[in-house]
Amino acid sequence: MGIFDFLTGEFIDVIHWVDDTRDTMVWRFEREGHEIKYGAKLTVREGQAAVFVHEGQLADVFTPGLYMLETNNMPVLTTLQHWDHGFKSPFKSEIYFVNTTRFNDLKWGTKNPIICRDPEFGPVRIRAYGTYSVRVTDPARFLTEIVGTDGEFTMDEISFQIRNIIVQEFSRVVASSGIPVLDMAANTADLGKLIAAEISGTLAEYGLEMPELYIENISLPPAVEAALDKRTSMGLAGDLGKFTQYSAAEAMTAAAQTPQSGMGAGIGMGMGMAMAQQMANQGPWGARPQAHVPPPPPVEHVWHVAENGETKGPFSKASLGRMATAGDITRDTYVWTAGQDGWKKAGDVMELAQLFTVMPPPPPGV
Repeated sequence: MGIFDFLTGEFIDVIHWVDDTRDTMVWRFEREGHEIKYGAKLTVREGQAAVFVHEGQLADVFTPGLYMLETNNMPVLTTLQHWDHGFKSPFKSEIYFVNTTRFNDLKWGTKNPIICRDPEFGPVRIRAYGTYSVRVTDPARFLTEIVGTDGEFTMDEISFQIRNIIVQEFSRVVASSGIPVLDMAANTADLGKLIAAEISGTLAEYGLEMPELYIENISLPPAVEAALDKRTSMGLAGDLGKFTQYSAAEAMTAAAQTPQSGMGAGIGMGMGMAMAQQMANQGPWGARPQAHVPPPPPVEHVWHVAENGETKGPFSKASLGRMATAGDITRDTYVWTAGQDGWKKAGDVMELAQLFTVMPPPPPGV
């Protein structure tokens, strides 16, 4: 082996990238003058992709593996450069390494409340926040659409845009879902999958995908939450009258046990007077006499009359009495009222039979 061949072997160009950060998405391989030797070794590790850019044009994309940079491994670059298969000189090209692993535990949340229409509470404002993950699926498209010529592109540079997309789709999906606010907590998993599916089309245009999106919490404004807490407390209290008496007794007991305040003695006297008044109002055996409540008034029936195949009414009993006196109805007239089993003759109904038994007195002058 000659000395020249030895030096050539010692100075073989090795191109690779080892990422020791957690947020770098794209890193440009720096080389003075961007000169790369023919026959250089390119190492692309798992979770990476290498993109060659020649004179501003995107050329070849290399997936994980070990490559010897020769004409047969760089078809697009060879076509752009119009090389012969026997070239040996260095060539100038920019190499961008793209991180294709997942970026996890990224935060998203609504800046302002989202207004949606709840079937129970009406228009309400809600907030939400959670986490998501994202990864590069098309390195070439991501480089041309987002990164450009940035030598070191991090996740922070695109996370704000992705958060805006998530919030926009979340607002649209929640507003059109019709899910009650109180039931959203039980449907966060389905909402997250639905929102991720809606976002996938937009992210695909950037060369990205969102494998996961989680909704950690959906909250209401503090005033609405306080109202819900009161409503829950009322439901747990049961009898509001007894609950009010119990709460007042607890408050008075707590105040009476505070000797530093001048309220203790006064409240104690008030409690004694209230207990004395209660005992005075009770009966001889310590029970308050029950007030006699009159029964509800009887329900007056109204009647329908069938005549010549038509139904008339409803008429009160007094109206039927006047009709019987005028001869408009007879004992054989069919009548019906609510609760009666079918049509019956007026004379067969006990309540109406008496209308036909009272005969008017003879006219005067007879």
